Amino acid sequence: MTPQELKSSILQLAVQGKLVEQRSEEGTGDELYQQIQEEKQRLIQTGKIKKEKPLPPITEDERPFDIPENWTVVRIGDVGVYKKGPFGSSITKNMFVPKGPESVKVYEQKNAIQKDHTLGEYYIKRSYFNEKMRSFEVFPGDVIVSCAGTIGETYVMPDGIEQGIINQALMRMKIVPSLNLQYFLMYFDYVLKKSAQGSSKGSAIKNIPPFDVFKKMILPLPPLAEQQRIVAKIEELLLLIDRYEEAWNKLEDFNKRFPEDMQKSLLQMAIRGKLVEQRPEEGTGEELYQQIQAEKQRLIKTGKIKKEKPLPEITEDEIPFDIPESWKWVRLQNIFQLINGDRGKNYPSKDKLLSDGEIPFISAINMENGTVKSDGLLFVSQTQYDLLRNGKLQKNDFVFCLRGSLGKFCRYPFEKGAVASSLIILRKYGKILDKFIEVYLASPLINAQIHESDNGTAQPNLGARDIAKYCVPIPPLAEQKRIVAKLEELLPLCERLK
Repeated sequence: MTPQELKSSILQLAVQGKLVEQRSEEGTGDELYQQIQEEKQRLIQTGKIKKEKPLPPITEDERPFDIPENWTVVRIGDVGVYKKGPFGSSITKNMFVPKGPESVKVYEQKNAIQKDHTLGEYYIKRSYFNEKMRSFEVFPGDVIVSCAGTIGETYVMPDGIEQGIINQALMRMKIVPSLNLQYFLMYFDYVLKKSAQGSSKGSAIKNIPPFDVFKKMILPLPPLAEQQRIVAKIEELLLLIDRYEEAWNKLEDFNKRFPEDMQKSLLQMAIRGKLVEQRPEEGTGEELYQQIQAEKQRLIKTGKIKKEKPLPEITEDEIPFDIPESWKWVRLQNIFQLINGDRGKNYPSKDKLLSDGEIPFISAINMENGTVKSDGLLFVSQTQYDLLRNGKLQKNDFVFCLRGSLGKFCRYPFEKGAVASSLIILRKYGKILDKFIEVYLASPLINAQIHESDNGTAQPNLGARDIAKYCVPIPPLAEQKRIVAKLEELLPLCERLK
C-alpha cells in the first residue's frame, strides 16, 4: 500500500466513525447540528453572513456509508458560507496599484498553496474595494482554497493579516465556529479527492465542484468532542505515515536503481572475464588479435583502407582492471576503422534533408536502444550522397556519438546511409563478435573512458583521436559467444525487474 493509499484509508475510517470509539457522554451529532443552526441564525441576524436558500433534506440514497448511531449527516452548505473570487474582468492588471494607506491587498492562489499570507504584491485602490469588492474580503479564521492549477489547497488565514480580498483563483470558506475546523478541512480534502476519482481517470483534483453540487455534498457529523479526538488521532497517525513514506521512497528509489545497477554489474563482469569460465581449448585473445591484424593488413594492401599512424602500446597505468590471462588488451583503433562524418562543403544543409527517400542521414536523435528507429528519419538524395567524401555507412557498422549524448551508440541496420558530423563510424576489421562489441560499448568501462577524455565544456565533446586510444579487452571468439549467450539469458531478468 502506498503512503497516499494508507492516508486515504485512514481518512475513510475517520469519516465512517471507525477510527476512534464513540462515547455516549459526548452527546450526538444531531445536538451539535442544532447548535450550528442556532449559530448561523445569530450570524445572519447580526449581518455577518447572508441568509441563503435552504438546501433539500438528505435522502437515504444519498448517504455514502453507514455511520455510528450518535452521528448524523448534514450538507456541507449547512455548516459554512462559501464564495468564489470575482469574475476575471472585475480585477485586471491595469487596476493594480503600489502598496500604501489607500490600497487593499489581493490574495492569490500561492497564498493558499504555500500557506503564507505575506506573499504577493498585488493591491487595488481602497475606493474600488469599498465600491465593488467588499463582499470578497477575507478575515482571520477564513479558509482560502486554490481553485486553478493546483486545486484544493487550503489555508486558514491567521490573526494579523493585511486587509484584503480573494482573487479569481480562490474560494473563501467561513465555517461555523461550533464545528471543529480541522475536522472539516480533513473531510473537505477527502471528499474532493473522492469526487475527482469518480469524475476522471486519474486521482488529480481537476476542479472545485460547482456551488450547487458542492453545497449539497454530504458531511458526516460526529459530536464535537469526538471530532477533536478524530483530529488528534489523525495527527498522531500522520507522523507515522511520514516515516512510512520516507521508508517507502527509499525502497522505491532502490527498486528503480536495482535493475539498472544489476545490468551494469553484469556488463562489468562480462568485460572483466568473470561471467563465464575460461577454456584453454578456445585459444587466446592474442591469437584472435593476430587474425584481426592480418585482415587489417589485407585491407591496406588492397587499398580499401589507409594505413594510419600506429598508437603507442598500452601501459600498465592505462589498464583499468585485471582480465584473464587468455584475454588481451588492445586499443580501439587496432580493431576498428574510425570514420568521421563529412565536415566539408558537401555536408548536407537542412534544405537538402528529405522526409522520405532511400538513403538515411543519421543523427543522435535517431539512435535508440542500440539501433536506428525508423520514426523521424531524414534522408539524402543519391546525388547528395555521392558528393559526401566521408561518413558513409554500411550495414552492421557501429555508430558512436561524439557530441552531446556522449557514448550513445547503435548498430546500423540498413544497407547504406550517412552520419551527421556529431557521430563517428566504427567499422570492425575482423572476426570479433558484433554482440560482444555491443557489450563493450554499453559497459561502465566505456563510460569511464569517456569521462577521462571529455573536454569538460558546456557542450560535451570527444574526438576520433580520443576514442582511438580507448582500451578494449578481447577474449577468444568462442568465449565471446558464451558471454553473449549468458547475457541474453540474464539481461531480460533485469528488464522484468523494472
